[in-house]
Amino acid sequence: MSTPHNDKVSRRDFIRNSSLIAAGTVSGSLATVGHAGSSANIERIIKNGRINQSVSKWCYGKIPLDEFCVIVKKMGMKAIDLLGPNDFMTLKKHGLECSMVNTHGLTKGLNRKENHEECLEKIRTAIDAAADYNYPNVISFPGNREGMPDDVGVENSVIALKKIAGYAEKKNVTICLEYLNSKVNHKDYMFDNMAWGVAVCKGVGSERVKILYDIYHAQIMEGDIIRTLRDNKDYIGHYHTGGNPGRNEIDETQELYYPAIMRAIVETGYKGYVAHEFVPKRDPITSLADAVRICDV
Repeated sequence: MSTPHNDKVSRRDFIRNSSLIAAGTVSGSLATVGHAGSSANIERIIKNGRINQSVSKWCYGKIPLDEFCVIVKKMGMKAIDLLGPNDFMTLKKHGLECSMVNTHGLTKGLNRKENHEECLEKIRTAIDAAADYNYPNVISFPGNREGMPDDVGVENSVIALKKIAGYAEKKNVTICLEYLNSKVNHKDYMFDNMAWGVAVCKGVGSERVKILYDIYHAQIMEGDIIRTLRDNKDYIGHYHTGGNPGRNEIDETQELYYPAIMRAIVETGYKGYVAHEFVPKRDPITSLADAVRICDV
């Protein structure tokens, strides 16, 4: 979750503005598609379908959601990530899901007891909205350390999640805690290593509390992506993609090799969503099409 270099709307702003509590082949060249989101030249890209691909809307903020849904659907994706209830009817019209529903903010989360009431209220509201549409996941964050020891953050997060895990189980919705880097984008964020998130999941002991493994963030903090996802497959409920360095395209311009990562994900038996969350530096639809093709292993 970084601040885009070339888009006026960051994911942080997107989450805040859409807060629930306030509420393959590409025919020819796509170079002319531009930010208008025209889908005239787009054909289905996904052929293998072993990875259920989704995409985060905030990275394509200049394209209206209705037009973006047409593009996503034509490419063969099944969902759009990080939206709220106001968007659900548009998704339904296009036969798409919301693969991850927004809840509370990033910096003040479950690691502090004084935040529990507000965060849990927003998580519960998101669970209800997701369940109404049969959507799989809602997002959550522990917040920043602010001097708190990591083990205390684990303990407090477990206390909070135990209060809502049973409700999530009843509604068949998974709460996903997101792993973010504290080195480049989110200074002082607590869940910046896999061991922390696994400790929380083990402490809660529910199949409906898992980790959102953001590959971009994990590469910055720890690397060793394939070994980590294999070793912790039982605790991962969702994935995000992004190129490193820069959080841009996931192609040959960066250090992560996504075809191998996607094959490893398939080999773990994972059946959830992999959502693209990179900020395009080139024509956005061309970049998205390339990413979808790269991940269709």
